[in-house]
Amino acid sequence: MNFEFSEDQLAIRELAYQIFTDSATDESLLKLARSGGTFDEPLWNTLAEQGLLGIAIPEAVGGSGLGFVELCLILEEQGRRVAPTPLFSSLVLGGLPLANYGSAEQQQQWLGALATGSVKLTAAIAEVGMNPALATAVTATADGDGWVLSGKRSVVPDGSVADCILVPAVDADGQTSVFLVETASAGVALNGVNISLLGERAAHLELENVSVAATALLGSVGQGQEIVDWIEEHANVAHCALQVGVTEEAMKRTAAYLSEREQFGVPLGSFQALAMRMADSYIDVEAMRSTYWLALWRLSEGLPASAEVRAAKWWACDAAARVVQTAQHHHGGIGADLDYPIHRFFLNAKHIAYTLGNGSTQLDRLGELLASDDSIGFHALEL
Repeated sequence: MNFEFSEDQLAIRELAYQIFTDSATDESLLKLARSGGTFDEPLWNTLAEQGLLGIAIPEAVGGSGLGFVELCLILEEQGRRVAPTPLFSSLVLGGLPLANYGSAEQQQQWLGALATGSVKLTAAIAEVGMNPALATAVTATADGDGWVLSGKRSVVPDGSVADCILVPAVDADGQTSVFLVETASAGVALNGVNISLLGERAAHLELENVSVAATALLGSVGQGQEIVDWIEEHANVAHCALQVGVTEEAMKRTAAYLSEREQFGVPLGSFQALAMRMADSYIDVEAMRSTYWLALWRLSEGLPASAEVRAAKWWACDAAARVVQTAQHHHGGIGADLDYPIHRFFLNAKHIAYTLGNGSTQLDRLGELLASDDSIGFHALEL
């Protein structure tokens, strides 16, 4: 059995590494933050020019026709540079479900444009992780051959810059369907929201009697819950890919700092207490990587992966907090400086963990899953 990446996968990862390393430098990120900007538009255009936006898009509409593994390799490299670009929302929340459930016409309209970077996509599914008392909803009313959508959806990732949003809505029969809603349509309102000190990377969506054609329906009527569940699993694993990149780079930068910074005439890294905490960080990063790869492989092979995804999410929440806290702590006072690079890794790791749900919640749900289904093996918890 060969566990190594293929030559094509390694080439994609190397290309992504070069692009993010060259474009998302500490200096450029600081300049963008001071300007009040949220996204790096030139970086987005570079990714499009180099074909990385079309990695998981079918060849028939201008993509490379590759898969979820290749996409996650790109997301890991984005995480290493905490690069502010809407890759996750456009490619995972929007592109993947359109490639899997979309009609030929929908794929031609949206995925072809996504591959060239001319549109950005996202999905309004944050409610799946919310307390039911806080969750908002959208209703769908049949109107001739089309539909009329009304209601609200909260915290849409990159909603402020999206051209099209995948919106779940419930009809009069209680069935959930997913619709493609163009943000330029009449009755659509998006209000930017800053939930993690990283800028307005999300938006609240309001729909007021928004008319959509029958061709805006993704999949079939009543298939919405299946689509949302599919998006959720892939989105969770994609977030784990980002988290591995963020935490591994934070750990490496901290190790380099401890090797250079001296106190009492010796490098800080020679102190046993600091070295032991760095060893713990290494173990945490490898645990995140191995559980995420297991979940990624099972999803890519079309195998059941509910327990594996939950286990990967728990590590990405619980272990990531330890890694970035250690990184900040070991940098001393400058670790808390908002302009110092290491703080961006702390904020991004906390943002990803916030999006995934906290570690204790994931552990509870994993326990419920294992207790309710005897067919699920405990290999999901193994490293």
